[in-house]
Amino acid sequence: MADNTLDVVAIKNGTSNPDDSRVIDPKPDKSTFVRVKTTLPKRPFPLNAERKAVYTERLIIRPLFKTDLPALHELRTQPEVMVWTYLGVVDKDIGETWQRLERFVEGNERENYNCAICLREGGKLIGIGGFHDAMWSFGWPEIGYMFRREYWGRGFGKEFMRGWEGIWGGLERGVVELMVDPRSVVVVEGEGERGVVEEVVIAVTAEGNKASQRILEGSGFERFLTWEEEDGGGRGLVRLPTYRFVVGKGGR
Repeated sequence: MADNTLDVVAIKNGTSNPDDSRVIDPKPDKSTFVRVKTTLPKRPFPLNAERKAVYTERLIIRPLFKTDLPALHELRTQPEVMVWTYLGVVDKDIGETWQRLERFVEGNERENYNCAICLREGGKLIGIGGFHDAMWSFGWPEIGYMFRREYWGRGFGKEFMRGWEGIWGGLERGVVELMVDPRSVVVVEGEGERGVVEEVVIAVTAEGNKASQRILEGSGFERFLTWEEEDGGGRGLVRLPTYRFVVGKGGR
């Protein structure tokens, strides 16, 4: 078999005990990635002005706009929220928040699909979430989200995930070839020898963020490994339970 092609026999779908975060798997290594055939949403994505809001029981999941800057700054200056981000610290000023928001508005959104999470009653922005970064640790799109502290523990995370999974799953798709971490692969039954695999979305959490893990587990994601990486804020090694979701099948 040619180098970097899918070898079904060699695939190890994560750790032998994925529910035990004490088992530490090797971090993603692009030199070990394999080539697979799958589907992905077509890119570039539509502009925010062309995207439709989605309504759930209590939420509006809508495109982001530059007028969301003040509300996003409030969110990103809550220490309890930002401790779970890569850098682990609040934005120092509204200019830093704009640097984050600018990536998702005014034409820059063609390579991401991040959303404002708002209350259906009154329209207040209480969070942000979606596909926000083209740097994929495992070769697949990754989802992330954050909510204002005062709205934790009220089921909004799972409600958002149900809505976002519908948005992502409803985008027009094409067949693609990707280089992905073989541990992330879910082979299409009967198609493994041709390298055809299920489309997957990844979510990476911090070990201490049990609330986020419960959201993912209640939204059809399955944990498939745990690895460690240096924290961007200089806090040392962080343990990262990592989840996957099979698109179009409500998880696995």
